[in-house]
Amino acid sequence: MTTMTDASVREFKMPDVGEGLTEAEILKWFVQPGDTVTDGQVVCEVETAKAAVELPIPYDGVVRELRFAEGTTVDVGQVIIAVDVSGGDAGGAGPAAPEAAAPAPSEPAPQAPAARTPVLVGYGVAESSTKRRARKPVPAPEAPAAATRTQAPAPAPAPTPAPVPAPVAQPVVANGSRPLAKPPVRKLAKDLGVDLATVTPTGPDGIVTREDVHAAAAPQAPAVPVAAPVAEAPVPVVAAGARETRIPVKGVRRATAQAMVGSAFTAPHVTEFVTVDVTRTMKLVDELKRDPDTYGMTGLRVNPLLLIARALLVAIKRNPDVNAAWDEANQEIVLKHYVNLGIAAATPRGLLVPNIKDAHDKSLPELSRSLSELVSTAREGKTSPAAMQGGTVTITNVGVFGVDTGTPILNPGESAILAVGTIKLQPWVHKGKVKPRQVTTLALSFDHRLIDGELGSKFLADVAAVLEQPKRLIAWA
Repeated sequence: MTTMTDASVREFKMPDVGEGLTEAEILKWFVQPGDTVTDGQVVCEVETAKAAVELPIPYDGVVRELRFAEGTTVDVGQVIIAVDVSGGDAGGAGPAAPEAAAPAPSEPAPQAPAARTPVLVGYGVAESSTKRRARKPVPAPEAPAAATRTQAPAPAPAPTPAPVPAPVAQPVVANGSRPLAKPPVRKLAKDLGVDLATVTPTGPDGIVTREDVHAAAAPQAPAVPVAAPVAEAPVPVVAAGARETRIPVKGVRRATAQAMVGSAFTAPHVTEFVTVDVTRTMKLVDELKRDPDTYGMTGLRVNPLLLIARALLVAIKRNPDVNAAWDEANQEIVLKHYVNLGIAAATPRGLLVPNIKDAHDKSLPELSRSLSELVSTAREGKTSPAAMQGGTVTITNVGVFGVDTGTPILNPGESAILAVGTIKLQPWVHKGKVKPRQVTTLALSFDHRLIDGELGSKFLADVAAVLEQPKRLIAWA
């Protein structure tokens, strides 16, 4: 690196986009060396063990170097892209911008205000401190202040006599300071359609937090995430006559494997089964489809999974102790007074288990809408890490694959998981006669530290009872 690199080239490091994850795979670059980028522009898409996330660049300039190729797994904290912020795109120098990436520039580098230690997310960190500097209450509207962006034709003298120079990584935008927020929070705000400039920050030193973004989005319906769809994992090329093919285990596949091993050897699993006549439930599904206006289901998707989810929620209400978690550190059982209902979804990236927040409070139309959004978002590869955290119980519908039932493994941190088998006509004794009836088999796996045999049996029996006689949805609700 030349001295120009130290003074005018910013290095953007792989941030922790998944709240504690240590690495991410670069799926796609949206820029190449020589391209001009602006503050907030998405430069690449990465995949963690939890989700695919777009990364915005936090400054203006010209791309100098891409440090890693697509498909490379990068540790959090490693530099992934270098951007020349020396002002090559300033007025009158437009054509010279791509040349800023040349290895031996002929013109001297502008004088930087002060050396700055690169950090992980790099938003407004002072030179020798790990604390973010608080924003000044009075913005500096004068033209020299705007020179911290790359619009000035040449470096300007210090805009104010303040003893500490303005941080380069926090440029000034229209009439005010750039909102302070980490990349995951910016991504969340983008997905929810929230303008960070309108959010009231509650974090230390004026940092916008996830809670601030959620609070700002609460009065309106969440926007559909705008992340680019994630393509299916490439199919390994098999050479003619090859006897083996090796597939790297990474991303969602590796995270799922690690989670399942941890769950299987941490929580003592018990699985119970019940075969149930769901003919009346299937008739109710047909009735809701035929006359959606009467039941407030116009424009909503109605399927057996919707009523199975409702039956599970009713059974949890009758057996609240099943909705719990094990706190190993404090040796406590934590009873949950809310239900975040997980739905296992097969996606091009592997098995994901996003959950419906506060499913216990939703009406049948609201539950239908949430299920449709959850499944479609998962299949498009747009599920966010937040959507897969905090689940309490899960449903996995193996019946869609023609499977009768299974012994599912608990999602880590949850108390129970219900597997639903295929629903098909079978000979069944009904009112003293053998008749063809719609029958399915339910399998409930649960954590025996939290749920003993009696409680687990009652809970599963209640789910079956509601599906056998859906009028209980009204009587037991």
